[in-house]
Parts: sequence; C-alpha cells; structure tokens
Amino acid sequence: MLKPWYLNGIKEAGCDEAGRGCLAGPVFAAAVIFPKKYRNKELNDSKLLSPRRRDRLREEIISNAIAWSIASCSNTEIDNMNILRASITAMHRAISTLKVTPLLLLIDGNRFYSYSNIPHQTVVHGDATYLAIAAASILAKTERDRLMEELDALYPMYGWHRNKGYPTPEHRRAITDHGITPYHRLTFNLRDLQTELRFL
Repeated sequence: MLKPWYLNGIKEAGCDEAGRGCLAGPVFAAAVIFPKKYRNKELNDSKLLSPRRRDRLREEIISNAIAWSIASCSNTEIDNMNILRASITAMHRAISTLKVTPLLLLIDGNRFYSYSNIPHQTVVHGDATYLAIAAASILAKTERDRLMEELDALYPMYGWHRNKGYPTPEHRRAITDHGITPYHRLTFNLRDLQTELRFL
C-alpha cells in the first residue's frame, strides 16, 4: 500500500498532472487532501490502472477527500509558456481552488515553482509512493481522458478516444493526412512532423 503521508499531523495536498507528453489537448492537474486516517490498497499511479478502475477510484477519491480540485492549461497556454511551466501553472490553479488550505504540498516529479509560501516537497515517482499524489494523478487523468473523448467527436480522424492525444503512430499519421486542429500544440514541431511523415 502507498504511504498515507509525508509528515504526520499536518494537512498535505498531493499534486500531479496528466497529458504532459501529448501532441494535442490541455495539460490537467489535480490536488487532493485526504483525512490522516484514510487508507486504500487500490490507489496507485494512474498509468498502472485500467480505465474502469480509474473511473471507480475517481468516485472513491471524491467521496473521501477532505478537499480536491482539478484545473488545466490549454494547448495555447502550453505553446506560450512551455509544457513544464504550463504543468506547474495547472497545479497552482488546482491548489488555489482547494476548499481547505494545505500546510504542505507533495508534488510528483522533481520540478515545481513555490506556491503562495506553502512549503512543498517534490517526489520522483510520487504517484507510486503517496496516496494523495496517486489520487491526484487519477483525477487529472480521468478528467483529461473525458475531454479528449469529447474532442474526438469533433475530430474523429485522430483517434483521440484511443490515444488521448499522445503521439501514437495513428495520431502522427492523421496529422500528415489531415493537418492540425485548434487543439494541437504547435510547439511540438507538428509541421516538421507532417513533412517527416510524408517520406515514411
């Protein structure tokens, strides 16, 4: 089972993002604060869970968290500020709308910009280490997946209901065949990708 807390006795918010490596769509982030006595053997890094289990755990997280929040940065914002800054900005937005102010932020990864003088601790593979970070990864992932499935109805040729905007061969080929959409991230050199794929 994942660790329930980093420092016992204070309210900690786990934070994580989803969609950082995608060619299209926003990056989502979530923040979750659990009661200190909360335990759940099923919670884990969202990437290690099936879609059905993620959806079920999403409801479990929302029902049991003291506070939770989800936020995003659009593909246009990603292009304007770069993906790292956009990912952290999405985390800041999620933290800012928590109904309870945490005393410590547990951040998945090794990079973060301080938020509102709240102490933070970065944790590499934190989504496979701490319950609250794993929960945040699940909320961010499920929220983003739902959006990409909705966008798939507008642009079905890219297979977003399957690849969720990640750079699969199907997605790359569709960019070559159909061009880019308003939801693609231009800073991922998509136009160069289109040129490259014409010679494959």
